[in-house]
Amino acid sequence: MNYQTFQPHQDLEALVSCYWTLEIPAEYSSERQRIVPDGCIEMAFILGDDIKRYTSQDEFILQPRAMVLGQTLAPFFIEPTGYVNTFAIRFYPYGFANFVTTPIEQLANKETPLTSLFEASIVNELERNIINAEDTKQRIAVIEKFLLGRLHEQSTIDTIVKQTVDALLNSNGTATITTILKEDLSKRRQLERNFKKQIGVSPKQLGKVIRLQSALKMLLNKETDSLTKIAYESDYFDQAHFNKDFKEFTGISPTAFLNNEQMALSTLFYK
Repeated sequence: MNYQTFQPHQDLEALVSCYWTLEIPAEYSSERQRIVPDGCIEMAFILGDDIKRYTSQDEFILQPRAMVLGQTLAPFFIEPTGYVNTFAIRFYPYGFANFVTTPIEQLANKETPLTSLFEASIVNELERNIINAEDTKQRIAVIEKFLLGRLHEQSTIDTIVKQTVDALLNSNGTATITTILKEDLSKRRQLERNFKKQIGVSPKQLGKVIRLQSALKMLLNKETDSLTKIAYESDYFDQAHFNKDFKEFTGISPTAFLNNEQMALSTLFYK
């Protein structure tokens, strides 16, 4: 597997976490992979063979070749059909809302073709330019021209929503809404009205995903062999609480997560 990340232009760095590429030769890409929520929204271009996303144990759809993957709150399985070659943009939780008029909650837990979000002729040209680009540097230039052009057409994210997401990110998901808003009820009403529309999930749901990501990184980087210590440092009430949230978002226990061949991609993305 060849997974690489690239930093965005300074005018986009507050909204775009990174660009990433993934290449996997066909002979190594047939294993079904479990993907876990990460709190981000991604725009992806499939440049290699098709990728299946399972909707049940045996049924699947083919992912759109130019798509946005919205916020997810449960694990899902994908399976490459051959050679994997993907170019993608990973947005911060509040990032993608700055480029579209569609409420972000409508994108949650599914793939949405770009043609459903932007004018078809624009998407067709964008996809053609991404495919024909000579390398990743050119692809980044193409997508940044597109994003910067869209950014100037859209209003920015609600300030209270952004402050809440930043506080959740800075606290690894442990900050409470009461603490963030300092008990200002007017701000709470504004937050509740706009958060799901602009982020795709509730503040509590996003906080749980962010906190789990913090624990996942400790687990994957082997900072400690003690699950109890990971639970404590991630501010879970106890290990049972940690195990419950872990299984909710990954579908398996923390001990089963490690060295699981179906977690190879998630391990790559979140390590």
